[in-house]
Amino acid sequence: MLKKTGVLLSSAILMAGVLSGCNLVSKDTGSSASEGTLKDGKYDPPITITIAKQLDENAGKYINGESLNDNVLTRWGEDKLGIKIETTLLGGDAGSYNTKLRLALTGSEKLPDVLPVYDTALASDLIQSGLVKDITEDVKTFMPDRLKDIYKQYPGTFNPVIKDGKVYGMAISPNLTEGQVMLIRQDWLDKLKLKAPTNIEEFEQVIAAFTNDDPDGNGKPDTYGFDFSGKDSYNTGWVSDSVMIFSAFAGKSLPGQWLNEDGKLAYGSVKPGMKDALAKLRDWYAKGYLNKELATQGAWDALADFTQGKAGIIIGRPWLYGSVKDVEKNVQGATIKIYPTISGISGDKTYQSGQLNDGVFMFNKDFTNMGAFFLYYDKLYDAAFGTGDFKYGYAQGYDYDIVNDEVTFDSTKFNKPLDVVQGVGKMSFTKNSPSVDGTGKSFYELAQGAEPTTGVLMRANAADQTMKEGYVISYENSDVLLPNAFNGPPTKTMQSSWAQLTTMEKETYTKIIYGKEPLEAFDDFVKQWHDKGGTQIAEEVNAWYKNASEVDVMSQMGMK
Repeated sequence: MLKKTGVLLSSAILMAGVLSGCNLVSKDTGSSASEGTLKDGKYDPPITITIAKQLDENAGKYINGESLNDNVLTRWGEDKLGIKIETTLLGGDAGSYNTKLRLALTGSEKLPDVLPVYDTALASDLIQSGLVKDITEDVKTFMPDRLKDIYKQYPGTFNPVIKDGKVYGMAISPNLTEGQVMLIRQDWLDKLKLKAPTNIEEFEQVIAAFTNDDPDGNGKPDTYGFDFSGKDSYNTGWVSDSVMIFSAFAGKSLPGQWLNEDGKLAYGSVKPGMKDALAKLRDWYAKGYLNKELATQGAWDALADFTQGKAGIIIGRPWLYGSVKDVEKNVQGATIKIYPTISGISGDKTYQSGQLNDGVFMFNKDFTNMGAFFLYYDKLYDAAFGTGDFKYGYAQGYDYDIVNDEVTFDSTKFNKPLDVVQGVGKMSFTKNSPSVDGTGKSFYELAQGAEPTTGVLMRANAADQTMKEGYVISYENSDVLLPNAFNGPPTKTMQSSWAQLTTMEKETYTKIIYGKEPLEAFDDFVKQWHDKGGTQIAEEVNAWYKNASEVDVMSQMGMK
């Protein structure tokens, strides 16, 4: 959103003072001066690629005296490829990272060579600034075929970085991530002689029993059925999610997300089915079936009630089991089992938000070593394919080890035991290790009888059995994943009105669930949403979508 010049300038001056104190890792943030020479797969002399990072995912976890700019992966890059990766701009969270990148737009600091960008408005501003480069020809010339085969599967991920038929960035590790599943206290189901729910009626019966029938057997009314977060969104997309309930009544229309309905994009939060879902959640909240603090607890904080044995059902991606399984240690007799999400009132499956990528890579207009970037980036995928230097993982003794001639991924069993596995794949360009496993392909293959003879299958096979079952469910139900149909930059009216509309949406939903507003407040919200810019935004979004559908950049990049 545009701000008054005076406010923007004073904020920039204030932030510049803060940043100059400690937050920029290095003042030498200029782009690489010249193209290195590649000899036998290695640059000689070595070259340096400077990067920005939203945050250091490994902060406080490094071993062997390592750090952000000196660790097992950065040293591998120098030794094997002749490429030194140096982080010169470091955020701390999403807000501060975006602020620092915007300060670079003002000229306060030079942009690093490689810029991971997680905000579509910021990506648009970077393009408008002229400080990032058109990479259309670079992709065509330098991107290895293996990567092109991946990016061909996700052409829509280029939409946020296309302007006038040119491509100014690329998705970070595009891959349809795993879907969400239900994690349920199986011991509670068994004690109350219940089966896992498969539809909304059964779901209500189960959460009512989990609330009223003393499933933990302590004689106290201290449990409830369904734990989720509504603090930031009623469609979190990863953990502590409630979107299943909205989809049960609204089908493929999801809160906060645009859906392609016969070639036209429509906003899910104003669809009639949302009112029915809110009515159900309102009733459940009044009866104590839900987390009483759902509007103030973030998605991660909401896990606490489940982990502490207070809640019976939580929804999230299969790996969530690893974050909540402590309840099985801390509460005697507690067991968790994973199930598919329920079906909707129409009998169809319930749907959920699908994520194709986490941000985009953009590049300083003066960066000349795109070939080196693609060489390094492609090598990072060796761990996902189980090839090259990263057959089993990124670094022996860090994210895997070989003990008595057996590969192990259990860090407590390493030759030099570690409390936790090191996140080596997060030590360079990406904050998550690249993956090609989709919604859980390797786990599904194991369940179908595949022998764990490759590094990828070995790693999957080493997971907890409950988690493995969750990934199989995710893979078998990948058709329920719906990526947001609008992934472009904010439209003109969005820039002035979207914040107000989303605040109104969030407040209306929460007040209805809490019983502070009548159910009819939803109808008033829908009318106001349209009157205060929603109708115009929908027109602009569809104009963008029509244009994006007509622009063929894939052919220009050699990926048709």
